[in-house]
Amino acid sequence: MQTKFGLAVALLVAIFAIGLHSGAARARSRLFHDATVPTLLIEASPTLAPFQHVRFCIRYPAECRSNPGEDESINLTDENSQLLSRVNRGVNTAIIPATKSYGKNLQDGWTIAPSAGDCNDYAVTKRHELLQSGLPAKALRLAVVKTASEIGHLVLVVATTNGDLVLDNLTEAIRPWQITDYHWLKIQSAKDARFWYDIKVPGVFLSQADRKQRLAQRQ
Repeated sequence: MQTKFGLAVALLVAIFAIGLHSGAARARSRLFHDATVPTLLIEASPTLAPFQHVRFCIRYPAECRSNPGEDESINLTDENSQLLSRVNRGVNTAIIPATKSYGKNLQDGWTIAPSAGDCNDYAVTKRHELLQSGLPAKALRLAVVKTASEIGHLVLVVATTNGDLVLDNLTEAIRPWQITDYHWLKIQSAKDARFWYDIKVPGVFLSQADRKQRLAQRQ
């Protein structure tokens, strides 16, 4: 009798263990899936624009204008996807990487299409070319981040109906912002290109309903 009872207990323990393993596997699957689902960067409180961006807007005023009637995102059609890839790859190839000094003498500044430049020049050049291609300024926002090695970096964020994508001079791959391994600091306002906001990083694990609602707001 004790043997049968012991076998029954062992069987129940085995079933329970299998259930835990299966549940953990499903949870890991959901975590991996959710971590790669495009989500949206959220503007938090207003913050100071980077000083060099203020200077950039004085030098290139047309680059810092916003049209209230524009869409704040683009549809990620095949045509737009190819455009983003072409511009990202083309600018990364055209500009030779160079270190610039942003000292008190103000001799260096963010420049569109220089022969050599740093991450700032890559980002503003890509934004300029996409604006010239007809994409709305509201969907093209510069963002300040820190790399995993704590180095300041500027990238271009393109707001799409499939989430916010990053054009980066450190890679030809166009990636959703949440898999870049960057610490996100501040971003250009979608309403007015002259102003900036701190970034509130949303929870990666959003419900499907929340994702649909946020994406719908961009359409």
